[in-house]
Amino acid sequence: MEHSLLVWLLPTLALVVGVVAGFLIARLMPNAVPGGTQRQLDDLQKKFDNYQHEVVTHFNSTAILVKKLTQSYQEVQEHLAEGANHLALDELTRQRLLAALHPDASQPPRDRLTPPRDQEVPKDYAPKSPDGPGMLDEQYGLKRK
Repeated sequence: MEHSLLVWLLPTLALVVGVVAGFLIARLMPNAVPGGTQRQLDDLQKKFDNYQHEVVTHFNSTAILVKKLTQSYQEVQEHLAEGANHLALDELTRQRLLAALHPDASQPPRDRLTPPRDQEVPKDYAPKSPDGPGMLDEQYGLKRK
């Protein structure tokens, strides 16, 4: 009886001591703590949120700068148009100066110089004459002597 009690008591005692030792080691090691993983996740989330905020701020400031640039361009165009109207000596010079400011508006769309020869769609294969060999023929492209 004493022997069977010892057989069960020693493994049970070893199991309890192993669980306690494992728990203490897990608590003492900093990387093994589940809270450390949560802290790392929180730090990564904060970095990601900061990055997103920086991206939004960057594009907002870029949009504001582009808007200012567009307004400045329009002001320069208006200034040049007023100068052309005020400083041009005659109507022909005035029209030429205004046309130079707006080159797209003054020129009519250009037509093709030469119209296409035919309206047939280009083929993606070589046409075959009725009495000649096709491209897949063994004699195609070879000259006979």
